[in-house]
Amino acid sequence: MKLNEKSESIHGMPNCSKRRKDWRLKAILCCLACVPLSTLAGPPFLTDDPEPVDYQHQEFYIATQQTRIAGDKSGTLPHFEYNYGVAPDVMLHVIVPYAFDRPADGPRQSGLGDVELGVKYRFVQETENRPMVGIFPILMAHTGDADKGLGNGATQVFLPLWLQKKWGDWQSYGGGGYWINNAHDAKNHWFFGWQLQKEISEHVTLGGEIYHSTEAAPGEGSSSGFNLGGSYNFDDHNHLLFSVGKGLSNADLTNQFSSYLAYQWTW
Repeated sequence: MKLNEKSESIHGMPNCSKRRKDWRLKAILCCLACVPLSTLAGPPFLTDDPEPVDYQHQEFYIATQQTRIAGDKSGTLPHFEYNYGVAPDVMLHVIVPYAFDRPADGPRQSGLGDVELGVKYRFVQETENRPMVGIFPILMAHTGDADKGLGNGATQVFLPLWLQKKWGDWQSYGGGGYWINNAHDAKNHWFFGWQLQKEISEHVTLGGEIYHSTEAAPGEGSSSGFNLGGSYNFDDHNHLLFSVGKGLSNADLTNQFSSYLAYQWTW
């Protein structure tokens, strides 16, 4: 994410140093708005669920995620996500993003973003009266170039707890967790989200989510937002996922408009 750069120095800082600092802050804001983006979500939403891929089954996504704030547009075009059921109730997860950053007052940047690695573990099974419960710790590796707005600038770790319950054609999941962000000018913070969806037909599922984040960068303040989306199942192995949304607070800094689109193969 970008803040408009000024030509003058601030507090005696040379212009080149200020630009480097701006890029780091922009990268942090980009990761916070996107992650999640890519990251950290139960596609096509930011909120995730506790349900892993079935044992010895696999998922592969080709996806794009984009977020616009004041003076900047950033995201992935594309990113690749792979999930594998390595054991009963345990799923391995990786996302490799080709990131881009398009500031209104500068050149477009693109390249490898921060790679995401995770393990999802379901430790409580869903019953008629009890929700499913699981954890999904995530590591965001420092692989993107923060000076170009393509990465966070340091590793991040997300430690969430997720719950899920289904009633007939309706399903709801949500929870939250704590982000540990080691980047300069970033703050550790909490993220919470909740989703509700309905299976409209054999092929179509529609839903929405609301989410909230405590302050993730100094002076940014907390933020909230929503997404609406769903999926279309062509058959048991081919699926289209989509969502659009925006921030409800601090939208200029975090999310004036965002979108997600993916093609998913399951086997």
